[in-house]
Amino acid sequence: MYKSEAVGKGNIRARVVADSIANGKRITTFELRYQRFFHQEVMTHRIFSRNASSSRAIPVAKMIEQVETDPAIPIHWGKNKPGMQAHEENRDELGNLVYVQTEAVEGVDKDGPDVWLDASRHMVTVAASMDRAGYHKQIVNRLLEPFQFINVVVTATEYENWYHLRDHKNSQPEICELAQMMRQAHDESEPEVLQHGQWHLPYITEDEWQAWADGELKEDVMIKASAARCARVSYLNHDKSSPEMDKDLELFDMLATRPYEGRGMTLDKDEPTHESPLEHQATPMEVPCYSEDDPVLLYREKGVTHIDMKGNAWSGNFKGWIQYRQLM
Repeated sequence: MYKSEAVGKGNIRARVVADSIANGKRITTFELRYQRFFHQEVMTHRIFSRNASSSRAIPVAKMIEQVETDPAIPIHWGKNKPGMQAHEENRDELGNLVYVQTEAVEGVDKDGPDVWLDASRHMVTVAASMDRAGYHKQIVNRLLEPFQFINVVVTATEYENWYHLRDHKNSQPEICELAQMMRQAHDESEPEVLQHGQWHLPYITEDEWQAWADGELKEDVMIKASAARCARVSYLNHDKSSPEMDKDLELFDMLATRPYEGRGMTLDKDEPTHESPLEHQATPMEVPCYSEDDPVLLYREKGVTHIDMKGNAWSGNFKGWIQYRQLM
């Protein structure tokens, strides 16, 4: 399923789900796993198409289980100083992390990691109490977010600025580790060469591609199934079972088709669609750039949204590739 994988400190993980190249332009889809407490920093990179696991969708019991068995913790325990960077860890003269004295947890003289874990256990107790009292997971799970991992699918044609900014000594150590794992997985993956009319489709299996080649599976079905799986941020269903194509198509319709009726709900034509999962599927542009010598538009392919100052054609945030969402 994955073309490459890199796992770093703190169980930060980067997997390449799909990797394609056409006309010399590469597009890559990652599945990432990292501490949720720096997710907002990833979101600042607008060149990324992304979908993430949601605290509003995961049952409280499952979130508590994750925090209890695999809590997200910092990988660097920085010493306080002016500014945003903390290159030096908060250690005493013997090299041990400085102990914390607090009445908020049982006992005293615990170091930073132990106090962090104590805080996670305390918040699990509070969350479980609110869950028993009948509060919705979109409220209760917010208490657990500092101790959660988040799963994110990211697709882009431009990663240079991400690596330049985030694989850097002045970045927060956790996001630097993520960027390094992404770079490693990126370097180890071999992109597949695609031609105009072929598709970059994350989470579509080799068996499904073979079924398409044999005429047993239509291309538009695979595109929609890819979008549904990107919405889940996984090839698998939430219960870890293998996907069923009919259910994937139903999820796609719930996200992007109006009016819609199914999955226990009715959505009329005025209800908003949720089309971000349709941003990860792409097909090579027929003419990826324009003449720099002639300001007149020579050719405009369906799905092209704009031309930059260097004459490169873009589709949404993809350069040289038509994004499926722009065709809807």
